[in-house]
Amino acid sequence: PKMKELLEETYGVMVYQEDVIKVAHHFAGLDMGEADVLRRAMSGKYRGHKHFEQIRAKFFVNCKERGYPDSLSNEVWRQIESFGGYSFSKAHSASFAVESYQSLFLKTYYPMEFMVAVINNFGGFYSRELYFHELKRTGAVIHLPCVNQSSNLTSIHGIDVYMGFIHVQGLEETLITNIIEERNRNGNYMHLQDFIERITPGIEQLNILIRIGAFRFTQKNKKELLWEANFLQKKNSKHNTASVLFTDKPRTFNLPVLQQQPLDDAIDEIELLGFPLCNVFELANDDVSKYIPAVSIEKYLGKEVQVLGYLITSKPAHTIKNETMYFHTFIDAAGDWLDTVFFPQVARFGNVTGKGFYAMKGRVLEEFGVYSVDVHYCKKIGIKERTQKANELTEKLNVAIR
Repeated sequence: PKMKELLEETYGVMVYQEDVIKVAHHFAGLDMGEADVLRRAMSGKYRGHKHFEQIRAKFFVNCKERGYPDSLSNEVWRQIESFGGYSFSKAHSASFAVESYQSLFLKTYYPMEFMVAVINNFGGFYSRELYFHELKRTGAVIHLPCVNQSSNLTSIHGIDVYMGFIHVQGLEETLITNIIEERNRNGNYMHLQDFIERITPGIEQLNILIRIGAFRFTQKNKKELLWEANFLQKKNSKHNTASVLFTDKPRTFNLPVLQQQPLDDAIDEIELLGFPLCNVFELANDDVSKYIPAVSIEKYLGKEVQVLGYLITSKPAHTIKNETMYFHTFIDAAGDWLDTVFFPQVARFGNVTGKGFYAMKGRVLEEFGVYSVDVHYCKKIGIKERTQKANELTEKLNVAIR
């Protein structure tokens, strides 16, 4: 009857940490301080502590004084101990429930804004790369940082999303602040020379901005901009930064044709952002079309398939024999999720060695409507060289002409 009175709201089950306090105090007669120590012990903070053992002993002594049979006292203590693995306070549970519903609503009806908020929160289980990938799948048009459009954090204007300067590795915070404040005071930057005269950045910082594409509004390629930047930077090394009545016309240069390779941008983005903004499979040094897409693997249930995936995350697990196995999650060339299982006999060879592309063979499994691949063969695929894609495009053009 006492347990019914204390736990009627949760149908006789201890769900919240407050339930432990109530049972310890009202059922076993522990004072509130001792009950709270017991509650904290259940979350692992005092388990095995001498004070905890004293409270445990007092629990059973009090139960015997109240005339409870040993079987009942042991059962209540068993429930308290088993509760320790998932204990949570009621106040936190309510808060997380509200937040979960709000997040689900926003993700459903405002998916672009939601993903931008996740990116700017710098939290979450997955990498920034995956969040930008998911943002792209909502229909957003993602732009690299731009000196005339971007802020420190990622910003959204309709379906256009401008990546924040904060994501560019090596870019100094003071420079970012100067760019934004000067733009707010005196308007957009007209050209590279205008930017240099107004901001006077160091040459290394300027080169980073050019390589990430922050001056693409000038309609010049990066190699031309890098050449001009180094010339203009030397010319303006002693430039007077005080306000001027008249601005100089931008210098023009007669440059030879400076070729930009198709993969140059992607490689620059990998070096400065940690990932490319394009479809990452454009870099895979393999024929993507020969692999089964993730969306089709359910048609091959129980059969062997060959798939190509880009690693997203890994989760280790241990079998009953204490052997290590892995659940690796990938995306395929279409951007769809691909779940795989690496049982110990495959996992022990360490085939998955971090971020990158992996060609895999395995049998398609299904559990609770979710399809995955039981991998028995795995090989890491490299990325193309800068000139390789250009050669492929040339060959395609020649074939078309023939």
